[in-house]
Amino acid sequence: MNARDGLRAEVLKYIGDGLRAAPVGFEDLALKVFQYQFSENQPYRRFCERRGLTPDKVTHWGEIPAVPTAAFKEAALVCGGPERAEMVFRTSGTTQGPDRRGTHYLRDLRLYEAAALPNFQAHVLPDGARLRMLILGPAVELAPDSSLSWMLDRVRREFGTPDSAHFVDDGGLCLDELIAALAESEAGERPVALLGTAAAFAHLLEALEERGWRFRIPPGSRIMETGGFKRGRREIPRDELYAMLVERLGLSELYCVAEYGMTEMCSQFYDNVLRERARGRSPDFRYKVVPPWVRSQVVDAETLEPLPGGRVGVLRHFDLANLDSVLAVQTDDLGVAGDDGFEILGRAAGAELRGCSIAIDEWLTAQR
Repeated sequence: MNARDGLRAEVLKYIGDGLRAAPVGFEDLALKVFQYQFSENQPYRRFCERRGLTPDKVTHWGEIPAVPTAAFKEAALVCGGPERAEMVFRTSGTTQGPDRRGTHYLRDLRLYEAAALPNFQAHVLPDGARLRMLILGPAVELAPDSSLSWMLDRVRREFGTPDSAHFVDDGGLCLDELIAALAESEAGERPVALLGTAAAFAHLLEALEERGWRFRIPPGSRIMETGGFKRGRREIPRDELYAMLVERLGLSELYCVAEYGMTEMCSQFYDNVLRERARGRSPDFRYKVVPPWVRSQVVDAETLEPLPGGRVGVLRHFDLANLDSVLAVQTDDLGVAGDDGFEILGRAAGAELRGCSIAIDEWLTAQR
């Protein structure tokens, strides 16, 4: 077993232990991963050297240099080179066009699965239910480089019933088939799970309103919503979206779970609401649960220095599952941290992005 395989085994064990108990040793493992990435990921190494933050100087996981998400559009951030990737995920390219897509090279899908599957189950299916999944997104064959499509396909195969299906094709949302599936669920008193982006749910709600239809899907049904409004479409506030889903589909708002993820990370974050309910508790408010193998910070949008809890800033994540790319990812998502997790407030813009702009400038300078 070489050094990388040994480190992979350590990370997999840490992730596997994470949802069963609170594992210890994140600090040591994160520093080992940083050492490996500094050695094997050449664009990242140049960035760290430019900032004067090398493994001999970094002593705490919070000091590991975080790469801005924009850097995934500029370089192949993978240990050992892109030719060793087992899978390549790309961002949608809606902001700057299809030629400016962030790319995440994964050498090892097992790490992605190890992080994604138990975390999904813990927060969307904490009661152990096996439901028919109605997926408001394309099958992986239609979107082979979409991390969201891959994840939804994987959870369908792992946790869904055999008649679970995707309800998006080349022409968009398959509304007639989806509405028929909802009617079947209501008539047969068979709970379902609807999974998709906020934009897809908005399309469904518009169609139901136009047709004057409402459903009362059975108790135990649930929704997992991933955000993701595209340019040119009005973004509906999450509270308003959930109120509309409750009105049109007849399920409790506590069974609407928001997921937050990104192409540049192998791990995801979920609302606490269903997990708390499964534990016999009524959540006072929503927040995103940070998996035990991840650490998240809220940092000042200008200085990129960590902020105390309750202050609004941009989110930074340290994900052990990103073994072969970069552990530390600096987003331009606004958030606020609490005692047990964080909540995302939207995307930073304009003056709020000064610190992120400086970070990408440092990145580009380091690659010259």
